Amino acid sequence: MKKKILAFGASSSRQSINKQLAGFAAKQIDNAEVILLDLNDFEMPVFSVDKESDRGIPKVAYQFKEHIKDSDGIIISFAEHNGNVAAAYKNIYDWVSRIESNFWYDKPMFLLATSPGGRGGKSVLKISSEGIRHRNKGTIVEFSLPSFNQNFDSEKGILDAELKNVFESQLELFVAAL
Repeated sequence: MKKKILAFGASSSRQSINKQLAGFAAKQIDNAEVILLDLNDFEMPVFSVDKESDRGIPKVAYQFKEHIKDSDGIIISFAEHNGNVAAAYKNIYDWVSRIESNFWYDKPMFLLATSPGGRGGKSVLKISSEGIRHRNKGTIVEFSLPSFNQNFDSEKGILDAELKNVFESQLELFVAAL
């Protein structure tokens, strides 16, 4: 039976390198149905309790939550904006968490980050991982890809042999948890 893998780049950029990395990671899983989301399809007003009280929770927040609920595993690659998560992801997270605080459903997760720079989004990966671990008791594995433009090719994948080995070992742990 095919596993359903939900993947997305936690970015609103149309050319998101994190969306590319998340999609690549998901496609490495044999016998899987991949659902690759674009956060731009889930735009909502900036979260506030006043907006929630006045208008309720947006319909697209419920749709996003259903994608999570319907998946067997989740792959997220985080864009780093000034050392933190992108506003688009944070806003979706804030709205969906109002529906149900444990909306990750303890599903296995593969958390990724990449950037054009040498740190590969390690700051945002650390922040995101810590936050998610408070709400998800399932298996969570991580991988950071530094210098995306030098270390990744859309056809070949991860180019650096050592980074590729680390990625593959983390992917194996994720797949084993599905």
